[in-house]
Amino acid sequence: MRKFLVTDDSKLARRTLIKSLKEYILEERIFEASNGFEALKLTLKEKPDVVFLDLTMPVMDGYEAIPKIKNINPDIKIVVVSADIQEKAKEKVYALGATLHVQKPIKSDKMKAILEVI
Repeated sequence: MRKFLVTDDSKLARRTLIKSLKEYILEERIFEASNGFEALKLTLKEKPDVVFLDLTMPVMDGYEAIPKIKNINPDIKIVVVSADIQEKAKEKVYALGATLHVQKPIKSDKMKAILEVI
């Protein structure tokens, strides 16, 4: 059973992503965090296999959280979900260890493609 962690400071964004995720997973467990610091705590406690991570959040942003999460589990898959799709942002998150960088929002067809590659 895989575990997923959805991290975004917007409750609506988390709900939208979780809804599309639930269309393709059955038994997996889903956790939620509203910032990078909460994501770190949940990564330590729940040991998710996949983290969906926004970049712009209070307390700790996605850029800061990526290397810290990878330090906890080098094999974890991090899917950056952001409105910032500039090439510079993509290059930075991949250099930090992200698995994928996708544009918000993630609707059903996009989620299916993500789950096929992670």
